[in-house]
Amino acid sequence: MTSSDLYPVSRLAAVQEATAKGGLDALLLTPGPDLRYVSGYDAKPLERLTCLVVPAAGEPFMMVPRLELPAAEASPASRLGLEFVAWDETDDPYALAAARLGEVAKVGLADRMWAMSSLRFREVLPGAEQVLAGSVLRDLRMRKSPAEVAALREAGEAIDAVHRRVPELLRAGRTEREVARDIAEAILASGHATVDFVIVASGPNGASPHHDVSDRVIQPGEPVVVDIGGQLHNGYCSDSTRTYSVGEPPAEFAAYYEVLRQAQEAACAAVRPGVSCESVDAAARELIAAAGHGEHFVHRTGHGIGIETHEEPYIVAGNGEPLEPGHAFSVEPGIYLPGRHGARIEDIVVCTENGGERLNNTPRELVIV
Repeated sequence: MTSSDLYPVSRLAAVQEATAKGGLDALLLTPGPDLRYVSGYDAKPLERLTCLVVPAAGEPFMMVPRLELPAAEASPASRLGLEFVAWDETDDPYALAAARLGEVAKVGLADRMWAMSSLRFREVLPGAEQVLAGSVLRDLRMRKSPAEVAALREAGEAIDAVHRRVPELLRAGRTEREVARDIAEAILASGHATVDFVIVASGPNGASPHHDVSDRVIQPGEPVVVDIGGQLHNGYCSDSTRTYSVGEPPAEFAAYYEVLRQAQEAACAAVRPGVSCESVDAAARELIAAAGHGEHFVHRTGHGIGIETHEEPYIVAGNGEPLEPGHAFSVEPGIYLPGRHGARIEDIVVCTENGGERLNNTPRELVIV
């Protein structure tokens, strides 16, 4: 799988078409996931402006600080036939971009654009309404191509390899931070370019879904939630959660963990084209609520994933959008008992023509170490 598969030249034309259909005159894409998705260029976010300007009609161009020009030319963006407009230290790149773009009424700004840049674009394009570029990019980014699914599958296999090592790292007497350090090293060793997050939540800390890590010493008989993820060199992300127990867990925990496992299984089984995002959430939530733990499931069932760990579609009540082949997202119900313990099981799932494919395949049964 090459960068030309993940970031095809044809994508730029599709983005221009979506921009026109969305009623926008242009997209202004500064460093971040939107720019990388459209061009393949993982540009550094700096105070010096880098911006891909994609007009609805006309030739796209990229504003690049002169000292960043070699990096831009070496990136996959060089295959797009773009003009790289190098600007010098005494230039005003915002004014240069506006002059080239001409009169526009509505522009889409990269969703992660710094406020500094959005305000400068407002100054140089005073007559233009500013909206989020995501309004036209979201549908394209949600529907993963076969190459993107393959990249996510590779990321899933890499993070699975790390989870297989977790049992040898978890033991009573170690701190969460010590375990997390070893896991972070394993994430990089598995082929990831970056470690995006490591959650090691033992005992009562497991009741906090986004606990992170602490210097708490893991005790015998405690459940431990391990939620980990990173980004591969190709830009695509991993994210998987498993719950372990250091020795035999409390009976109460073992009972609701089985409920959670069944709920996660039901939600994964519910995935297929045409099914609403909220119905997948309901498939997990209803089982958990029926077991008396509805109030202990405090977050959505899932989030989309791709070149960002969290992106659309979101698997949550109120989202009636139907799933389509190529949609990729987490299925991660959890049960959290404040002050005691908690559990979560998370797989990345891709909607296929016939159902859903799990991209994480380590055991979902409780692993006792």
